[in-house]
Amino acid sequence: MWIDTHCHLDASEFAGETGEIAAMAQQQGVSRIVIPAIERGNFDTVRALAQQHPNCAYALGIHPIFVPQAALDDLAALRAAVAAAMDDPRFVAVGEIGLDFFVPGLRDEPLREKQEFFYSEQLKIARDFGLPVLLHVRRSQDIILKYLRRIAVPGGIAHAFNGSFQQAQEFIRLGFKLGFGGAMTFTRAQQIRRLAAELPQQALVLETDAPDIPPAWMHRSRNSPEQLPRIGHELAALRALAPDQVARITTDNAHAVLPRLARLN
Repeated sequence: MWIDTHCHLDASEFAGETGEIAAMAQQQGVSRIVIPAIERGNFDTVRALAQQHPNCAYALGIHPIFVPQAALDDLAALRAAVAAAMDDPRFVAVGEIGLDFFVPGLRDEPLREKQEFFYSEQLKIARDFGLPVLLHVRRSQDIILKYLRRIAVPGGIAHAFNGSFQQAQEFIRLGFKLGFGGAMTFTRAQQIRRLAAELPQQALVLETDAPDIPPAWMHRSRNSPEQLPRIGHELAALRALAPDQVARITTDNAHAVLPRLARLN
């Protein structure tokens, strides 16, 4: 049993195929797919996908790349959507939220300031409802951590982690798991592979970020959640473990950090 903790099944690349893709993933042993929202306009979409497909769950949040066009009332809408979703067993986290200081323009004022404001306000929503968060952390690890120390949330996942060992340890100290996916499968990604091989096993979860970050064998084609078991085999090789051990460890870790996911039947 494998869990894809981060997959944008609502992306346009999957239009008209979501049922087949979710079913194919389940046939490959992917028992759960977590679909994070990226903006107010797709809250209903990710909720509907999770309700349509038995192996899917969802999160609600505003992605930092969508912060430039977001307005204050989007934060109010998110808070209202989270409150309404608390009775939905398929709702598991606030996300995808965070900071992106890689994309040109986003790291410059005033968008950097707006990103930090939206990130901190979404952390407060997660804190107020006792929910974990799914974090977008791109060249922003230290600032992400600064806010997590100020606004205590019940853990979450640092998606597509690519920081230092010291930063990883601080995320772990704060109750977070670290997401590894397709980037880990490239032999040239030495730092990510070292992290995956050497960090405590209780800190690791798996993800695809599909349709993005395809693994090495996909040749820049569309990534998909049925690739997760093969990605898991790569992690098993890096850690000299059997694949079924990695499946069990990463599933237990995902359930530990996303307790609402663990309660899904």
